[in-house]
Amino acid sequence: MKKAQLVFVPAPAMGHLVSAVETAKLLLSRCHSLSISVLILNHSIVPSKVHSYVESQIASSSNRLRFIYLRKDETGISSFSSLIEKQKPHVKETVMKITESGSSVESPRLVGFIVDMFFTAMIDVANEFGVPSYIFYTSGAAFLNFMLHVQKIHDEENFNPIEFNASDGELQVPGLVNAFPAKAMPTEILSKEWFPPLLENTRRYGEAKGVIVNTFFELESHAIESLKNPPIYPVGPILDVRSDGRNTNQEIMQWLDDQPPSSVVFLCFGSSGSFSKDQVKEIACALENSGHRFLWSLRRPPAPGFLESPSDYEDLQEDLPEGFLERTSGIGKVIGWAPQVAVLAHPATGGFVSHSGWNSILESIWFGVPVATWPMYAEQQFNAFQMVIELGLAVEIKMDYRNDSGEIVKCDQIERGIRCLMKHDSDRRKKVKEMSEKSRRALMEGGSSYCWLDNLIKDMMK
Repeated sequence: MKKAQLVFVPAPAMGHLVSAVETAKLLLSRCHSLSISVLILNHSIVPSKVHSYVESQIASSSNRLRFIYLRKDETGISSFSSLIEKQKPHVKETVMKITESGSSVESPRLVGFIVDMFFTAMIDVANEFGVPSYIFYTSGAAFLNFMLHVQKIHDEENFNPIEFNASDGELQVPGLVNAFPAKAMPTEILSKEWFPPLLENTRRYGEAKGVIVNTFFELESHAIESLKNPPIYPVGPILDVRSDGRNTNQEIMQWLDDQPPSSVVFLCFGSSGSFSKDQVKEIACALENSGHRFLWSLRRPPAPGFLESPSDYEDLQEDLPEGFLERTSGIGKVIGWAPQVAVLAHPATGGFVSHSGWNSILESIWFGVPVATWPMYAEQQFNAFQMVIELGLAVEIKMDYRNDSGEIVKCDQIERGIRCLMKHDSDRRKKVKEMSEKSRRALMEGGSSYCWLDNLIKDMMK
């Protein structure tokens, strides 16, 4: 097979970048004539942990996987869409250098762009080079169905998601068995700032040669079969599950080592998840009343008006009820940042109270740990609906929660969710264990995702 080159343009956010890089590595492992260049947006909005991750990948990657920072450009940015538009000339410039540096007869030919689900403007750059584009979709197939449907009824029927959310209505969505309730409308679709660029992105999916979706057929068979155009490639679950967390988190892992199997409920709400002081007290009350062992990743919210990620508390007792740490010292541990993969992989972990981010859902399925859904932002309300109602793989704490609503979920509701989550003979727990086995088989030779990846490679290398 002749040598070929792909260009990846991922979003510079950890939830998008890691799965994109793991997909690149998977493609390289299966197609030895392929090389990949990953272009990294170079802007002040990019979190420092993204730069740290990229540097670690540069240090450990083979010469077939290159990471290239785009030219830094801080000028004329008024919105997310304008930021992406401003990057197009820099992407073109970088790809021209890549192709010119390998202009000999035996050099790899450029066969396509793989662009993040929010970076569809980069299709224009791929068109200039005369190569096809593929969308890398970091959410699930059902949500892709949902977005395509919302875009269609918005354009054809003037559908207004804000008015719909204020109603008790339901939507019949292709790819969903159950009607979708208004209360679970994803947060970003209700945003006047985010909804227009989301629509524009979705309109352009049909211009791509295909959509690579981080899911697997056995999990979302109905949603996958409902997607006809553009063609999709469900090649997941694409995860980085290699870290064991012990090098930097010995205290946490040692504590888990001392707990009985499947006895600990793990609470973790993603890199942007945090709660008010009043909500923290309700969670603490629920954990104490439930009597279950727990490991709680508790982060301090950023100051109002600051676009920062939550940080670790200097003093964990600051927002907790008086005496809580002392009363629960025998069964619980409150921490700051958590090594989520390592905790989910540990045999002591028996349940996961999660913000329902798609990567977290796939990780919990991979390790066979059932989830209690507590969505915060983005598409997480949809994911919670899908896991609880559509797939029956999770229990609900508050399916329509939004972190900017000011709502306080009460102790009793949280406690009920935790008790339901930790039932060891529940049908949901058995279904999650079965789905865990299916997720691993999907990636094995002859598995569904293995075969879809073969199809993708054949399509790209034509």
